[in-house]
Amino acid sequence: MLKKILGVSLMLALSVMAMAQQAGPPKTNLKVGDAAPEFTLRDTKGQTVKLSDFKGKKNVVLAFYVFAFTGG
Repeated sequence: MLKKILGVSLMLALSVMAMAQQAGPPKTNLKVGDAAPEFTLRDTKGQTVKLSDFKGKKNVVLAFYVFAFTGG
């Protein structure tokens, strides 16, 4: 029974990943070289951080890891 559940779960996960890859990149009006719009996120310590906090101070790199740190 457990093997069947794990098998179905794996197939579902692979299907979702395949569908996400086929969806293509998100639509945006930004072009290469455009300035990023202002945004606010929480850092790993839960503090609110704005993109403008780093303007003229540091380079900013955003990395998105699907399902990372989510329990899903």
